[in-house]
Amino acid sequence: MMRSLFSGVSGLQNHQTRMDVVGNNIANINTTGFKKGRVNFQDMLYQQLQGAARPTETLGGVNPKEVGLGMSIASIDTIHTQGSFQTTGVSSDLAISGTGFFILKEGDKAFYTRAGAFGLDNQGTLVNPANGMRVQGWMARELDGVQVLDVSRDVEDLVIPLGSKDPARATTAVNFACNLDKRFPEIPEDASALQVRQGTWSTTIKVYDSFGDEHILQVEFSKILDTPNSWNAAVVVDPEAEVPTNTAVGLGEDAPAAGEAAAFVVNFSNDGTILSAVDGAGNLSGGEGTVIMNVAYDVQTATPGDDGALVRQEFALNLGAVGGFTNALTQYAEESSSKAVTQDGYGMGYLENFKIDQSGVITGVYSNGTSRSLGQVALASFANQGGLEKNGDNTYVVSNNSGPANIGPSSVAGKGKIIAGTLEMSNVDMAEQFTDMIVTQRGFQANSRTIQTADQLLQELLTLKR
Repeated sequence: MMRSLFSGVSGLQNHQTRMDVVGNNIANINTTGFKKGRVNFQDMLYQQLQGAARPTETLGGVNPKEVGLGMSIASIDTIHTQGSFQTTGVSSDLAISGTGFFILKEGDKAFYTRAGAFGLDNQGTLVNPANGMRVQGWMARELDGVQVLDVSRDVEDLVIPLGSKDPARATTAVNFACNLDKRFPEIPEDASALQVRQGTWSTTIKVYDSFGDEHILQVEFSKILDTPNSWNAAVVVDPEAEVPTNTAVGLGEDAPAAGEAAAFVVNFSNDGTILSAVDGAGNLSGGEGTVIMNVAYDVQTATPGDDGALVRQEFALNLGAVGGFTNALTQYAEESSSKAVTQDGYGMGYLENFKIDQSGVITGVYSNGTSRSLGQVALASFANQGGLEKNGDNTYVVSNNSGPANIGPSSVAGKGKIIAGTLEMSNVDMAEQFTDMIVTQRGFQANSRTIQTADQLLQELLTLKR
């Protein structure tokens, strides 16, 4: 009789625990990145009234007679299914589509989370604003003038210094492309008066000196009438300046000296592709490789040297690969469209904004129109993510059964991809939880009836002596 009482007690206690888990799930139905829990039951000990007997020649086998002594909790699992995504439009809000956790640190202690509601503190560090834990990743390092992300290093705090300066960079290369009309100087009736004058095709582009000052580079192409595949190219920097800038064009490792001719000749092959360029001294660029002319000009705002000479700024005028027609000058019987398409200089700027791509790379956007990689958000994965211990604040910590953290960039080694401007919602299904609540309540009621019925049987037993 007492066995049924204690079996009922175990049922009440464990159904109460299951109700606690259901209540916690429902309480966190709108918690960012929350993963629901699930309770599994198992039967407990058995009291054997009679053991089993094997068959004999005259009788069959006999099954054991056992009375159960109640139930216990087999496990309380964390269900790491994907939650739905909620678009926020906040660039620092991150969600993970797939497997993985963001890494947070408080001092040297590491925590892991799926809740990516991050922000910047007053030092530009990417943190969880709720508790100040710092998001981990890799900061970009400059190597030979190029920003490099080395994900083989240990993770570190991510710093996005909004408002920081980006120093000016002098133009070192100007790239030309498109076409010069072989029929030139026959000017089409609808040609632009700005670009076509007196049989000359004129192009302009902004270039920058080491101070970040803007200068106008003008290159005028004129068809050499008695040479079918050759054009004169006259180069001048700041053509509209009151005092013309001393400009020179030439070849060689050194910048062209002041006073050298600021012109060269461009030669094309019979198939319309660029062949070579010749400077005023007869030096040839081409035949193979890339056709390049060096341009130098005086920087009027720079401090003169000890000899009184102005500082010379130099850049390469890239006309394209020999024999090439993509990203190179060509000469076909089509209207002229040649222009300087790109240059690599810029003025000083300030970090105005940032964006994070699916690989977790943080790209800074500067007011001078440039952008560069600042860092990359790291993700951690585990052999048994269900073995992680919940630590509160939407975080987990490593346990003996989770395995160590496998840290790396997103979309590598089974890790999911990062979605910026989005948060992962809780994976709690309200209908499922309410159904589970009903089942749990009925189980609790049934176990209470077991105790009441056993009590009534004991009461009947006590009245036998009357």
